[in-house]
Amino acid sequence: MSSNHGQSTSSAARRSEQINGTWKAATVSHRYENQRDISPSFQQLPHNIEAEQALLGALLINNDAHDRVSDFLKPEHFFEPLHQKIYDVLSHLIEKGKVADPVTIKPFIPADEKISDITVYTYVVRLAKEAITIINTEDYGRVIYDLFIRRSLINLGTQVVNTAFEAPLEFTPAKQIEMVEQHLFELAEKGKYGGGFENFNEAVKKAVDMASAAKKRSSRLSGIATHIKTLDEKMGGLQKSDLIILAGRPGMGKTSLATNIAFKIANACNYNAKTQENEGGIVGFFSLEMSSEQLATRIISEQTEVSSSDIRRGNISEEQFSKIIRAMNRLQKAPLYIDQTGGISITQLAARARRLKRQHGLHVLIIDYIQLMTSHSKRSSENRVQEITEITTGLKALAKELNIPIIALSQLSRQVENRTDKRPQLSDLRESGSIEQDADIVLFVYREEYYLKNEEPKIGTLEYERW
Repeated sequence: MSSNHGQSTSSAARRSEQINGTWKAATVSHRYENQRDISPSFQQLPHNIEAEQALLGALLINNDAHDRVSDFLKPEHFFEPLHQKIYDVLSHLIEKGKVADPVTIKPFIPADEKISDITVYTYVVRLAKEAITIINTEDYGRVIYDLFIRRSLINLGTQVVNTAFEAPLEFTPAKQIEMVEQHLFELAEKGKYGGGFENFNEAVKKAVDMASAAKKRSSRLSGIATHIKTLDEKMGGLQKSDLIILAGRPGMGKTSLATNIAFKIANACNYNAKTQENEGGIVGFFSLEMSSEQLATRIISEQTEVSSSDIRRGNISEEQFSKIIRAMNRLQKAPLYIDQTGGISITQLAARARRLKRQHGLHVLIIDYIQLMTSHSKRSSENRVQEITEITTGLKALAKELNIPIIALSQLSRQVENRTDKRPQLSDLRESGSIEQDADIVLFVYREEYYLKNEEPKIGTLEYERW
């Protein structure tokens, strides 16, 4: 313990030195206590002090260079705490439209504190003096950011080891793996250089490319075909990053329709695999209400025209059984993946969807249904509307993140039953709050015959004749 402390003190004492006539702060103190403590013994965390110095020097001599890094680089991404402070002050002044140079930042830094034999203020002056160019500002920023991601990865890895050794009883291995997957994906997303403004020319090119791809397809669709003609004609297929709500009252056939769409898309992917044209895709299906066996039975029933109730009871002929076997052999090749976990949270669902995309690929995600999902947030769990809001917002974010269409089934409120005209409306969405707000498309399943059948009077009565 004492040797580590001595090493830290010695490191702080050698914060600056002359190297080949060029002044540099070569060995700065490591005040990243949490990262230092968890790193392997005597193994230094990845960093590049020279890149940090070069970037700060460039910003001090030309504040306009800040625009090149401000979108992705934050103070905490620097390894040296003093550099964090300097960058924080620089950014604050520049964003306020003020000049940021050694003189203007002096009141906001520990100017008189010593670094070896010089003051912090002298250190800042030398940073500006040694700056050669601002051309490489963004490259320096990327180096600093990438090294921060590496340190974060080391930190996460050590936390995983420590948690595995000293895990609480309620923290199961499955939960830890799920947490690690989530954090790893977040790190992967942080490591991407994206976002910000896009030139309109690029957006136009993408739109033209999409139209060109649709023109080449026999279906003339820009999105993934549901293979339900009227639906595809209205929607142009399922579009990437769209959140599509499929809503209806119980008994309207939401699950049946969703299952049908899922299988048709997966089956088309299977059949068109050897051709240039592929109008299908890999489908993930979260079934919170039905088991995977029940879903498979529904699909087999649709493909063989044998009722699902007869299949469940085994009330089938030899010919029907042969049809089922043939259908099964064909269906097994379809890339359709089912997760039957009940009461899954939006966090768990997102983690599993990311894993599926990483391991097998993913083109369409279907959730049956929203109201059976939960939220980890204690505050939102006390308010169902707020919880549904968190879930739908999360689903829309996931659709954009994975760049896939998500179909989420939703229940309708009972107020539909109290109206003469029972055709659903947006206001009928149960705990609607943000459902209609987050959704790109809302589809309602409505079968008039369902209500007519229930209203049918007794045969032979006057009411029946009038009906």
